[in-house]
Amino acid sequence: MREELVRQIMGKGFLASPDIKEVDDANLNVFLDHIQKNKEINDKLAVINKDIFKIASKISSDVEISWSEFERSRVLIEKGKDDKGYNVFLDILSYSIEEKKKKELDKILSNVKKEEDVDVEEKEEENYSNVIVLKNYADDSKKREVNDFVEYFRLRYNLVKELLQGRQEMQNIMSISRVLCKKEKELVSIIGIVNSKKITKNRNILLSVEDMTGVADILINKDGKAIESARKVVEDEVIGISGVSGGRVIFATQIVFPDVPLTKELKRCDDDVYAAFISDLHFGSKLFLKEDFMKFVDWINCKSGSFLQKRMSAKIKYLFVVGDVVDGVGVYPKQEDWLMHKDIVQQYSICAEHLGMIRKDIKIILAPGQHDSVRTSEPQPKLDKDFAHAMYGLQNLTLVSNPCLVNIHSKKDFEGFKVMMYHGASYHHYIDEIDSLRAANAKDNPTEVMKFLLQKRHLAPTHASTVYIPMLETDPFFIDKLPDIIVSGEMHRSDVAVYNNITLINCSCFQAKTPFEEKVGNNPLPSRVPVMNLKTSEVKIMNFSSE
Repeated sequence: MREELVRQIMGKGFLASPDIKEVDDANLNVFLDHIQKNKEINDKLAVINKDIFKIASKISSDVEISWSEFERSRVLIEKGKDDKGYNVFLDILSYSIEEKKKKELDKILSNVKKEEDVDVEEKEEENYSNVIVLKNYADDSKKREVNDFVEYFRLRYNLVKELLQGRQEMQNIMSISRVLCKKEKELVSIIGIVNSKKITKNRNILLSVEDMTGVADILINKDGKAIESARKVVEDEVIGISGVSGGRVIFATQIVFPDVPLTKELKRCDDDVYAAFISDLHFGSKLFLKEDFMKFVDWINCKSGSFLQKRMSAKIKYLFVVGDVVDGVGVYPKQEDWLMHKDIVQQYSICAEHLGMIRKDIKIILAPGQHDSVRTSEPQPKLDKDFAHAMYGLQNLTLVSNPCLVNIHSKKDFEGFKVMMYHGASYHHYIDEIDSLRAANAKDNPTEVMKFLLQKRHLAPTHASTVYIPMLETDPFFIDKLPDIIVSGEMHRSDVAVYNNITLINCSCFQAKTPFEEKVGNNPLPSRVPVMNLKTSEVKIMNFSSE
């Protein structure tokens, strides 16, 4: 009898659900005739189950319902994952299809992305996101002494030395004390920290380099192969040197930076999800570009933009905010003349209000910068709760330090993306000091300085490049775990590049050009937002400028 029932159902062009055996087949023919006469149902419905059988007589031809969504919701309930959507569909079908049907239908469809080519498993993946903080630095109020700086540089020396020792170019490494005892013209290799760098009257470069055993002078001939590398050497960084001994001087033939190895390919995931990157919002400033920021908020909430742009914004699951979220108070002389709100607590309340407008399914990861209510010395801890307590009320917000390392979108079968966040206070020093960065116009192309520092495997190798607190157990600026993405701010310009398959992103700002930037020759380009497709690694820059 059951087999006959299934054959009849399949003969009418439908599949039979296993629970169809529970129904009374006395009215089966009436049921099938009704279904076939209802063209909307007959064309769209594929599987007949007991629920459809029971309410078939109540289904009228004017039912406007997505039968594909109905069947997907049935798959979910069979997997024991969700019954809300399916029950709403049943309620809609059981009513006489008036106002309640429309309200319930709108409710469920507003929570479902209607993409006919996406199966149930992929549909669940669209809502997946996670954030894991790998490296975060807390406020350490311990008093620092001169010896703490000595220990900090020893720590850095040992960390970089370990990297350089594994390089093929650095074979037969010796200590400086041993090299100084060698005969002249012997081949030698050392690893040392740069004490000083000078240009001789003959335009050669002279370095003073130190290790745990002594100090040596390194001469790089202006016509030699190592001269281009020598021009990129900065004080206090750790480098490898190969050359020829010459008494108290080593004549360098090669300079080796720790650098980052070329990975096989850019990191990608299987999910079609996006991450957006912003920084330097400067809430509280008279120059804050509110209209542009609200354009961004409307877009990320899928309320504006073209059809394709809305498809992109709907898939954003992560938003990185890389410092200077408020303009601060007393950051520079006469700053009050440029403040709309002179209370730091109020500035953060306004910031929380605006970030709170963003969709709650987007995870926001926020680090501080020099304008924020934390110490200016790096590493900067996460925002202070006493000043920024309004920010702590945002449930989708993760507060981190500057710098920090976070992992996003990791799963059981995917390790996720490692994202290093650094606001970029040290960048100005290197742009001003290094000829090659000035020649590359790094002020307008800030990823050039990011590449430069990746070669050093350090975000601030020079003692004078930023104000910092020496850490005794770790160097927060040392790049040991290779990130998949490095994101910075500070320069007020969006710029994107790839270096050895690491994606480099510098964020724009939401502040008009300040008098200080005018004075120092900075050329900001506000209201541009880099958006990265984590499936393809492609980065697009969205323009929200009103100009």
